[in-house]
Amino acid sequence: MTQNAMKDHPGHSPHGETAPLTPMPLEMLANRIVHEWGDRKKIFDLPTARFWKPDPDVDLGFDFLGRRCATPIGPAAGPHSQLAQNIVLSWLGGSRLFELKTVQILDELEIPRPCIDMQTIGYNVEWSQELKTTQSLTEYVKASMLLDIMRQWQPIADFVGADPGPHVFDMSVGYDLEGISSPNVAAFINGMGDATPEVEELRGHLGAFSEFADMDFTTQLSDTLTLSTFHGCPPDEIESITKHLIDNHDLDVIVKLNPTLLGYETVAAIVNDDLGYHDVSVKEEAFEEDLQFERGVELIGELNEYAKERGHKFGIKLTNTLVVDNQKAWMPEETMYLSGPPLHVLASRLLNKLAGALPDQLDVPGHDGDIMVSFSAGVTKENLADTLAMGVNPATVCSDLLKPGGYGRLAPMLKALTTEVKESGSTDLVSWREHRQTKAEQNFYPNPCAEHVGAMTTVDGKAPYHYDANTKLPREVEHDLEMFGCVACNFCITVCPNDAFFSVATPDSLKESLEDRAGRQQYFVLSELCNECGNCMTFCPENGDPAVVKPRLYTDKALFDARGGQGVLLTADGPVARDIDDEAAALIDSMLKGTKGLPLGEL
Repeated sequence: MTQNAMKDHPGHSPHGETAPLTPMPLEMLANRIVHEWGDRKKIFDLPTARFWKPDPDVDLGFDFLGRRCATPIGPAAGPHSQLAQNIVLSWLGGSRLFELKTVQILDELEIPRPCIDMQTIGYNVEWSQELKTTQSLTEYVKASMLLDIMRQWQPIADFVGADPGPHVFDMSVGYDLEGISSPNVAAFINGMGDATPEVEELRGHLGAFSEFADMDFTTQLSDTLTLSTFHGCPPDEIESITKHLIDNHDLDVIVKLNPTLLGYETVAAIVNDDLGYHDVSVKEEAFEEDLQFERGVELIGELNEYAKERGHKFGIKLTNTLVVDNQKAWMPEETMYLSGPPLHVLASRLLNKLAGALPDQLDVPGHDGDIMVSFSAGVTKENLADTLAMGVNPATVCSDLLKPGGYGRLAPMLKALTTEVKESGSTDLVSWREHRQTKAEQNFYPNPCAEHVGAMTTVDGKAPYHYDANTKLPREVEHDLEMFGCVACNFCITVCPNDAFFSVATPDSLKESLEDRAGRQQYFVLSELCNECGNCMTFCPENGDPAVVKPRLYTDKALFDARGGQGVLLTADGPVARDIDDEAAALIDSMLKGTKGLPLGEL
């Protein structure tokens, strides 16, 4: 591991406590959108070049448990689907299916830091929401209201299209029946089913969007749910939870499955031998505690019949992350969870195996079943078409969005998919999948899934997923990161899922003092939105943690007073600096004066 990779991070908040997420009020989010659009023609730092505008000649829509979605991609339950601005950013990028962050009864978790390691293939130690259940509900109501507004907000119509198409919020909860049936989690699920009280409460807090206060906002935010069983959940518990969600909450349910269904020997052989990840230690005991393949096949069939008998739909999701030993020891904890390229191979292999064990039960090409298959495992622009050709609905994304470009990586995925569909002579996903089925049969495969898996067993086909293709470390320069002046690569902005970073133009006075290190931009951190996940530190070329070194701005006085370390409280009377020398404080005051460079509008 290089010096840049380790970054001298203590494994916890530099302030001696876990950095809490503090969602921005709806009024402030609305003001940010309007102010930033007028000042920069961006929304939450996403430029219009990365907005998704559908091609009128190609329909990328699909049915998610009978509900129409305009595109087949979206954020997986994770860091990109927790806060309202996360969801707005995903929507602007082209997402139309949002698998919301997993909610559980333990809603005051102390998540160790750093919790994300995207240096190569992707690991994490983060596993559910960092907000109270009531906050999670409010965030999703805020997000839904903002999307309702975005669909009608005229300034962006030319960039997202006159009809951006329908979207779906898919809830995610875990991890046992006791917690899911608790009053707190039940209230969250019920609130997502009827958010009328929250919508009415927030109508008066639209700020710069007050003209939309009388809009007929969506109140049924979600009536589908993906159950996160996580690792070690017994099959009887999975069965009981699914039936509880159908019977008590009237939901269509998807059960997320683990790659452990393939068995320890198979998984270890794929990861360590076939793909060459000699540095990954697959945890054998995790397989002993998890659902076994034979029982999994029985359970899928049983739960599908149970749902159909009650007028509901059932699906499966492939897959959760893979439990591995934390041999890197950069993140705390003994265990971490693998994602990215090798997980894509495992999930595809598992789908192929399940399709063979459940003939004509899965709703995928080459079969005639009704069990929908959702997919989330190492999806990228390069493999999206092959992934969707397997028949999955949708393909959700996490690891790829944590790479430089962030939410801006979504629209290129959809553009490449659109090109693939058009070049096949198709006009929609249904006819395109038929084309891919015919093509697979011509290549002597029973379906596109078997063809995709077969390709990944060849030297060329497995190359993108092999260790050799995923060892390149983020670029680095031999310089310690400073509060002002850096290489201005913009990575800290794009890799942050919470949009906690922003930049302002470097003032002339600073250019003179920094000379060749001044750069065009200076970077700031919105502290309430920064949970010190470590992702910006991973990709920063310089030696240091941008979340700690760059000026940390606060809009909440109570949080400013409660936290230590350097920081700047933004007030109507001007910024108040702490643990920052007078010269630096004066520079910050100059850069933020009049909020010209600040993406918040008037405070």
